[in-house]
Amino acid sequence: MTTETISSRTVRSIVAPPALRGLGLFTVLLAAALPLIDFFIVNVALPTIGRDLGAGEAVLELVVAGYGVAYAVLLVLGGRLGDLFGRRRLFLGGMAAFGLTSLACGLAPDAWSLVAARVAQGAAAAAMLPQVLATIQAATSGPRRARAMGLYGATAGLSMMAGQILGGVLVAADVAGTGWRSVFLVNVPFVIAGLVLGARAVPETRSPRPEPVDGSGTLLLAASLLALLVPLTEGRAAGWPLWTWLSLAAFPGLAAAFYAVERRADRQGRTPLVPPSLFALTSLRRGLVIIVPFSIGFSGFMFVVAVALQRGAGLGPVPAGLTLAPMAVVFFFVSLAGPRLVARYGTRVVTAGALIQAVGVGLLALAAWRDWPGLGPAALLPGAAVAGAGQALQLPVLFRIVLSEVPAARAGVGSGVMVTTQQSSLALGVATLGTLFLSLVPGLGMRDALVATLLVQLVGVALTALLSLRLPRTVG
Repeated sequence: MTTETISSRTVRSIVAPPALRGLGLFTVLLAAALPLIDFFIVNVALPTIGRDLGAGEAVLELVVAGYGVAYAVLLVLGGRLGDLFGRRRLFLGGMAAFGLTSLACGLAPDAWSLVAARVAQGAAAAAMLPQVLATIQAATSGPRRARAMGLYGATAGLSMMAGQILGGVLVAADVAGTGWRSVFLVNVPFVIAGLVLGARAVPETRSPRPEPVDGSGTLLLAASLLALLVPLTEGRAAGWPLWTWLSLAAFPGLAAAFYAVERRADRQGRTPLVPPSLFALTSLRRGLVIIVPFSIGFSGFMFVVAVALQRGAGLGPVPAGLTLAPMAVVFFFVSLAGPRLVARYGTRVVTAGALIQAVGVGLLALAAWRDWPGLGPAALLPGAAVAGAGQALQLPVLFRIVLSEVPAARAGVGSGVMVTTQQSSLALGVATLGTLFLSLVPGLGMRDALVATLLVQLVGVALTALLSLRLPRTVG
């Protein structure tokens, strides 16, 4: 064998990226589903947790907020660590930690132990999830990447809906007397399966030019997100004390300081946590702007409907969760057609999806106005199905648009930025639309508060439709 032959093979091995095959894609999509399911699965279990552990509303809010805030704050760092140390390594380590912290949640002896375990669970999810998108970006290309991104978007949307449905079913089933604990313990067998499959089928990828962690940027980003998300998620339950307003007032200054530090690092040739140059990518910048109102409306709707149906319409956790089943089923099947529709019509699919979703939200508001208090799955079915179809034409496509121009070397950073934006917006949705709804209930009553909140969401859907007109017409 000649030196030239060895050299050419070496070059090919360096240039050719590892391939993500079918089993590996299934494994990373399973990992993508778990954190999103866990964000929503707790909603219907909170009343049972409160009774069993003697926890008040403020502590129960921390069970939700502790997970969401830790998850959002650490996502970008998780993406950077994957670029630096290897995405498969971080993926498997994060998944193992997610399984252990899920077990700790399920075995928590008291409310504060549960809060601490939920914070740790959010941190573990932040290590695992960015590696999913980064691996897809680095180990696929062309039609395979388009299909993988479409499946990721479908998985993400379906997981957010399925979480609430699964939570209701598990609490009602009271598997082996575990009650609410089963919503956490159910993760453990899936994590074990994911670890076995991941060790065999997920390829190792990393940035060809590993970049060190930006300590000051990491601290300022964490401080900024904490200053925004903690008061918004805890403020209502705590009665809006002074610290919540001071924290919100500090947010703009912290965000400006973060941007200044990152920009200076970029100019000096150092490696910022979130390179400002990344936002020079039109597809990423404009896609992220649309993800914000979409995710706020999505999570706000899920929270408000769950509260209204259980507290107002008197439905149990299972019927309340099953009202979302038509939305989940339609979302899944329509999202599978997304790649073909995008190939033919480009990003105008997102605009069409927003308009369809607007019709669905309008039908839901009409059903709430007409059928209250006998509102149930049958009355909500048409609106839920139409809204699910519209959402399916937006979310998977937006994920693909955001990452379409991100270089493979920065796949972890790009993935972390996108998922952080989505996760922060999901938390904002519960905080803003949820607070609006609960504030309106005493004066307007449950029905009118629900209708008013759905109409506010309709404004957000209209904003999404208008913003989508500025997207690049084609997707790379």
